[in-house]
Amino acid sequence: MYRNKLKLIAVLVALLFAMTACKPPTKKPEPIRKPRMELPKIPAKINVGENKEPVLKVYVVQTGKIENMPLEKYVEGTVAGEIKNYWPIEALKAQAILARTYVLNFVSTKKSKYPGADISTDFEEAQAWNPSNINSKIKEAVKDTRGIVAVYDGKFINAWFHSHAAGQTALAKEGLNYKEPEPPYIVSVKSNDSPSAPANVKHWTVIFTKSEVIDALKKMGLGINDFKTVKIGTKGASGRTVNFLFDKTPVNAPDFRMAIGSERLKSTMIDEVSYDGSKLVIKGRGFGHGVGMSQWGAYQMAKEGKKAKDILNYYFKGINIVKIWD
Repeated sequence: MYRNKLKLIAVLVALLFAMTACKPPTKKPEPIRKPRMELPKIPAKINVGENKEPVLKVYVVQTGKIENMPLEKYVEGTVAGEIKNYWPIEALKAQAILARTYVLNFVSTKKSKYPGADISTDFEEAQAWNPSNINSKIKEAVKDTRGIVAVYDGKFINAWFHSHAAGQTALAKEGLNYKEPEPPYIVSVKSNDSPSAPANVKHWTVIFTKSEVIDALKKMGLGINDFKTVKIGTKGASGRTVNFLFDKTPVNAPDFRMAIGSERLKSTMIDEVSYDGSKLVIKGRGFGHGVGMSQWGAYQMAKEGKKAKDILNYYFKGINIVKIWD
């Protein structure tokens, strides 16, 4: 009996050894290698050499002349024109990165309406530009982000921003009536816009006369010469109005905003519309198209200790923040 047990144990040990010997050695999984990120190319017409700051031909509206201008100098003027120069430094840095990206995307994909110029100081063509507002804080923000841009899939992003998102940012088609496919880095996100924003930005009411409305509709090329009712039609993911109904005719809300005056109709985050036959009353919230970075959201995030890259990575998804010149 004892011998039989010893024989059984010996057989089991031999069998276990044989199974172990036949088992192929375990291979360690190879590390996942991320594809090398392709840096965007500086447009040839402004490129002055590898790793060097580009030089722009800028049509300066204020003087009526084209000026050769280092790109960072142009960025200082646009940051000073688009955001308050006393805001938290990280909000200014986020704005500087977007301003720089905007310029490079513009020069890469568009042509200035001013012959011989790469871009201009005309805010209707590009960005607001106000060098008189440049102070030490603006200079610091531009210097600290020198050469840094936002890219997606090796290309400069559409560096959209706006003043106040009214709590939720918009998709490009919703906020801008964007004609091309929705950029993958643009998403609708909650925006903790600062309570320090002006009251007339957080909530507002605007009144238009019937003739003002008809003029705007004509400017849009619509054949609407009269109407009896105005209502909110469809709304988008963020809650913004996508179109109005003039009687039963849909009118794109972002386009109508631009036609009637974007400083008066501050956004398409509209809560109420009423029309009495002579005047159109619109009540809403926020300021701007709502796409991309909310400046008042950036202000609040910077106040809470977030860095410029944190701010941009919140408002734009899947982007890379990269330095392309020293």
